[in-house]
Amino acid sequence: MSLSRTEAELRNSLTVRLAEARARTDELFQLVRPEALYDHPIPDWHQVIFYLGHFEAFEWNLIGRDALDLKPFNPKLDELFRFGVLPSTDKPKVYSPSEWPRVEEIQRYNRQARGKVDECLRTVSLRQPPHPYLQDGYAFQLAIEHRWMHVETMAYVLNGLPYDRKVPQPSPLEVTAPPAERRLIEIPAGTATLGLKRADRATLGWDNEYESHTVEVPAFAIESHNVTNGDYLEFVRAGGYRERSLWSEDDWAWRNARGIEQPPFWTRRGDQRRCRAQFEEIPLPLSWPVYVSHAEASAYARWAGKALPTEAQFHRAAYGTPDGCERAYPWGNEAPSVQHGNFDCQRWDPAPVGAHPAGTSAFGVADLVGNGWEWTSTAFHAFPGFEPLPFYPTFSANFFDGKHYVVKGGSARTAACLLRRSFRNWFQPHFPYIYATFRCVEN
Repeated sequence: MSLSRTEAELRNSLTVRLAEARARTDELFQLVRPEALYDHPIPDWHQVIFYLGHFEAFEWNLIGRDALDLKPFNPKLDELFRFGVLPSTDKPKVYSPSEWPRVEEIQRYNRQARGKVDECLRTVSLRQPPHPYLQDGYAFQLAIEHRWMHVETMAYVLNGLPYDRKVPQPSPLEVTAPPAERRLIEIPAGTATLGLKRADRATLGWDNEYESHTVEVPAFAIESHNVTNGDYLEFVRAGGYRERSLWSEDDWAWRNARGIEQPPFWTRRGDQRRCRAQFEEIPLPLSWPVYVSHAEASAYARWAGKALPTEAQFHRAAYGTPDGCERAYPWGNEAPSVQHGNFDCQRWDPAPVGAHPAGTSAFGVADLVGNGWEWTSTAFHAFPGFEPLPFYPTFSANFFDGKHYVVKGGSARTAACLLRRSFRNWFQPHFPYIYATFRCVEN
């Protein structure tokens, strides 16, 4: 965010962006049938109704209570809906409908919280604020990005709901395009810049994005496109899920315990394999990127005699250039737009790999941003100089446990503001609900 703008311009920009993010999160609950609000489609996450109050509670707690020390108007709901990310060892408690506040009470709380946050945005100085969180609108920017993160989270939740528990939406499905040719592209040795400079206040970042540092990356070769459903079907038919040597000890135990024989978004009807798209089940689109867990991606890579890329290799292939410079995005420094990839909620489901050639990197690698997060082999860890968010110290730190892996790039439901080069996402290796694909490297 440019600091050359006047405070009034900054305030207006934040107001517009917050309204846009609110409109998008409000729309999500119109897709859930009333009787499905108490469903729990993803066991590791909360029931649907939690998210009805979470967005407003996060913003009110961050801005009203933590930054400005305003008097709470509903402390019980402040705490009930405060944080949506749980430590990896915890499971959310499942409540019966009668144990939750009534929907009308949650909506009333939301109106009050939203009104108080709006008042803060109208009246509090953003250049000489009473609290560091508010400097240049930092807390408001986090609130906006937090909503956009949950736009994607809610897409996962909705995907887990039976079709009769949600309101169908128009969703164009491109399923007949021929798969793009997948080939290895040589990436010469060079450097990759990871993270953000803390002193660079022009760009928003979450705690795990700091501090900026440079990594030397030896030469490697990376696949030009993501592994597709069609590619992965070969692995399945070759018996990949039954070959013990392809799986780590933990991954094999997980596969056996769950009886997993195919990717989580695939279904089977007799001899036909199908795909569970957001609003309908369709014949398996062979040209779509396959969505799998880290465990499944790793097994495939071993089967193919390759490996998953490291976070630094992904950066080098995505943002590096033959002349040694680095770009803001794979295609250059131009802001993300529809020709560059399948992201920013243009669609509910994937597009065929290679469908956005304008988004190709300087080295000729396609689809590095959008159409599916990409698994890396890098365990999620703190960068040198990491400092936890004072108001949310567990946001990242609870997951620096060696049991979560970095994913990069973004999916069809990832907002454009989260496509910045430094943004890091992470999940544990057996999490089957996210829109995560992969490609392989040879070192």
